[in-house]
Amino acid sequence: DGNFPFAVLSGKWKISIIAVLCFHHKRRFSDILYEIEGISNKMLSKELKEMELQLLVKRTVLNTQPVSVEYELTEYGRKLQEVILKLADWGEQHRVKMNK
Repeated sequence: DGNFPFAVLSGKWKISIIAVLCFHHKRRFSDILYEIEGISNKMLSKELKEMELQLLVKRTVLNTQPVSVEYELTEYGRKLQEVILKLADWGEQHRVKMNK
């Protein structure tokens, strides 16, 4: 399927989640929720579960009270970092062009 790469990153939130994890390495669920404006608790949970099944994200349950969960990109998921950085660079150039 020629659309496969886009299917993996489909939806409104996956690229934002990957970007947060690219720039911060490991993040707790609440940190990701705070950093992505507009995403709901339920949607973040759904997206992270999908990304875990796609082998992009690793979920670690921390032995804390209360229990907290940390997420990080897998080695496979980190391969998307270059793509995300290029998208961010293009986005900045586009914003500058539109503000002229």
